[in-house]
Amino acid sequence: MPSPDRPPAAGREGAAGRPNQVVEQLFRHTSGRIVATLARTLGPARLDLAEEAVQEALLRALQRWPYTGVPDNPAGWLFHVARNTALDRVRHDEVARAKLPLLALPERADVPGTDDELALMFLCCHPGLPVASQVVLTLKTVGGLGVDEIAAALLAQPATVAQRLVRAKRWLRENPVPLEVDQSRVDSVLAVLYLLFDAGYDAVEGDSAVRGELCGEAVRLCRLLRADDRTDLPRTRALLALMLLQGSRLGARTDPRGDILLLADQDRSRWDRGMIAEGTRLFGSSCTGDERSAFHVEAAIALCHTMAPDVEHTDWARIVALYDDLLALKPSPVAALNRAIAAAMAGDLDHRELERLEHEPALRDYHLLPAVLGALWLRSGRPDTAAGYYRTALTKRISTPTRRFLERQLDRCVSHPTG
Repeated sequence: MPSPDRPPAAGREGAAGRPNQVVEQLFRHTSGRIVATLARTLGPARLDLAEEAVQEALLRALQRWPYTGVPDNPAGWLFHVARNTALDRVRHDEVARAKLPLLALPERADVPGTDDELALMFLCCHPGLPVASQVVLTLKTVGGLGVDEIAAALLAQPATVAQRLVRAKRWLRENPVPLEVDQSRVDSVLAVLYLLFDAGYDAVEGDSAVRGELCGEAVRLCRLLRADDRTDLPRTRALLALMLLQGSRLGARTDPRGDILLLADQDRSRWDRGMIAEGTRLFGSSCTGDERSAFHVEAAIALCHTMAPDVEHTDWARIVALYDDLLALKPSPVAALNRAIAAAMAGDLDHRELERLEHEPALRDYHLLPAVLGALWLRSGRPDTAAGYYRTALTKRISTPTRRFLERQLDRCVSHPTG
């Protein structure tokens, strides 16, 4: 492996011209794996050191690659720099100095394997940590999300997320635990991957309505679980099927400008048929035996949408029934809101349920609630009422494309106040 001070020549033609994009991709798809390998060597108590070393490597790449070109093996370059950074810091740490022989093993030109990354997911979901801390630690360490992104995904405050991260890492320092795959934590890992996918599918902040790289990372990590005999469970397959069926629509969810397109306005010919086919097969294989998880029900809902030729011919009654099943398995305000939407599409708008959801504390900062209420009232011929809800939605934390969409909807209400 060449020294990080003199990286190899640029790889594929054009790669040197987009170092920032390469680093961003590596951050999403490789940094968690490098952190995992360093954490196995240093010990989970030194997770902070592993993360800092990888961050330093990424920063050096951003500083140097625009001038030197992207290396032939950029992921290996990052691993080498992160490893050397960890070496330098360990040399000055008496407690960690015992790890020097392990870090100083002969250099590798490749990138660490996936076993460490799988084990890191399970470490972050250790039962000694509160569930909320498990979620934020996994999203940060393995998923690569920032504090603000995690807060948006969890409908929480950034300060709360930051505090949970600090407490989780302190617990790991004070309670040495092995880095291993523990089947008893599968459900916690699946729940976090679901949140990671959702954070990309409906981006709450930034200039993009969707963040396909986050969805792709969630799919990749879920495939790791699927590929391991210890974690290849029916609910694992159901979640992966759900991600693929939902992810098949990503290319059609926005227009050329990047603005959101509602389901009724999407060009279904742009849905990825390969992902739909794989998701359908996986869903079928997940339905063997007696297990029926919330992921099974959500995948069945997604399948209803992918099988329909258009919105009008969607089996909304079936979807309402599936949401009833989901609420029985895993009650949540978001599921209740989605059921209300499906019921309205089926011709059974329940105003009392919508009023109840308006007072649900968990939905207080959720922009989709007032946005949905605005859409339903507009659909019902009450643009004046809809306008009030769209104004409320615009006060929430939303992405730039979502803001433009809501503003257009508000303009429709104001332009036709009497419907």
